Amino acid sequence: MVLNNIEQLLEKYNNGETSLKEEQQLKDYFEQETVAPHLEMYKPMFAYFSISQEEKFTKDVPLKSNKNNLYAWISVAAVAVLMLGFYFKSPLTSAEDLGTYEDPEMAYLEVKKSLEMISTQFNKGASSINYLAEVENTTSLIFKK
Repeated sequence: MVLNNIEQLLEKYNNGETSLKEEQQLKDYFEQETVAPHLEMYKPMFAYFSISQEEKFTKDVPLKSNKNNLYAWISVAAVAVLMLGFYFKSPLTSAEDLGTYEDPEMAYLEVKKSLEMISTQFNKGASSINYLAEVENTTSLIFKK
């Protein structure tokens, strides 16, 4: 009867369904010198649990941290520099700064150059989307929606 009860407790233990009282019964059983031969393999596991339960941490834990606050002050200084930079940034007011051109031909060439650059970047993004469309086609063939 006791062996049958231990086997049931082991089954519950392996499924993670035992209570602390039942686990203590298992520990007590496997601490005995005579254990059923087919349950002998569980004896080292429960012996390890008993030994590890008695281990204690003996080192002193320092309560004060010895961290250097240098990084905190550097981050505060970086934020202050950025805020001052945004505050004192001068607005673009002159005609030269705005990029106005007296010669319409020169303005046309600048606009054309800018639009070509935008078109090149747009085409790079569009080619990436083509890859996504190909992946979508492949997955629709595989999973047949």
